[in-house]
Amino acid sequence: MAVRGSGVSKNRGKLHIKTGDTVYVVSGKEKGKSGKVTKLLRAKNRAIVEKLNMVKRHEKASQQNPTGGIVEKEASMHISNLMAYDPSEGGPVRIGRKVLGSGEKVRYSKKSGEEIG
Repeated sequence: MAVRGSGVSKNRGKLHIKTGDTVYVVSGKEKGKSGKVTKLLRAKNRAIVEKLNMVKRHEKASQQNPTGGIVEKEASMHISNLMAYDPSEGGPVRIGRKVLGSGEKVRYSKKSGEEIG
């Protein structure tokens, strides 16, 4: 059960994007840009996209980072702000799911009908 104000959603269903997908940002400060999903945070319905939504963090010196200082890294974005990017269409597309005759489940572009991933 989710605690009120914890920021954790009860929705643990399927997401329209996966790790490794190229996505297009449809809203927010990075609107219009695209990048590759490096990590999905399913519990929070968020994704980390390569080289987008960069934030600065002050880090203490450690063995991995002996000097410490200010480090830039990617922050997560809500998945509602992301759409799958279809290179054949050259833009964002909606995703559908279908079962092939062999019983295999695939994702496809609703615009072109081509399989994704």
